[in-house]
Amino acid sequence: MEKSLILDNLANAVITGKKDLARDNARAVIDNNIDPLEALEQGISKGMLTVGEKFESGESYLPELIMAADVFKVAMEILKPAIEANQTDIKKSGTLLLATVKGDVHNLGKNIVATVMETHGFEVVDLGVDQPTLDIIDAAQANQADVIGLSAVMTTTMPYQKELIDTLQELKIREQFIVLVGGGPINQQWADEIGADGYGETAMDAVNIATQKINAKKAAVAL
Repeated sequence: MEKSLILDNLANAVITGKKDLARDNARAVIDNNIDPLEALEQGISKGMLTVGEKFESGESYLPELIMAADVFKVAMEILKPAIEANQTDIKKSGTLLLATVKGDVHNLGKNIVATVMETHGFEVVDLGVDQPTLDIIDAAQANQADVIGLSAVMTTTMPYQKELIDTLQELKIREQFIVLVGGGPINQQWADEIGADGYGETAMDAVNIATQKINAKKAAVAL
């Protein structure tokens, strides 16, 4: 089976909620020596993006999100061990506190970010969905997080990303945390507007930006 077809099948499995299709093609990734991280990024993540867009536009509803999440779990049972096996001798990169903001129950993209960050040496504390701003900040402090990752998929919940950054500033602890934002409607312009430290379109973007920001922060402290 060609790689492009396998990746397309993984995306379609997420969109249609077909666990068997996901399982069969996740196994095909391993059998055909395809990079499992590429399968996650170029297959499953694309399906997740489509599901998120349909949810935002009202073309799909919560049951479709739940089915997509179940398909993700089935595929990752096969892919995650292979991803971890390819990431040997990883040094601890830092601690990421991850959450979907208040009023938003979408967790598909967040779950992918959590998986990829873990396989790149980050300790991930995932608070889940619909998390109030102060709860996120309390958890970030309690876990001594280096990075706070905020997901928002609905345009109506985007302001809660700004609220968190504003609250950190009001509490005079903004400099303690690197704040990354992501989600379907989020872009670099929004990240700049609200004063976020970075925006990730993909999970690997999140890894790279978080790593760069942490290293830069360590270098500044060392001076």
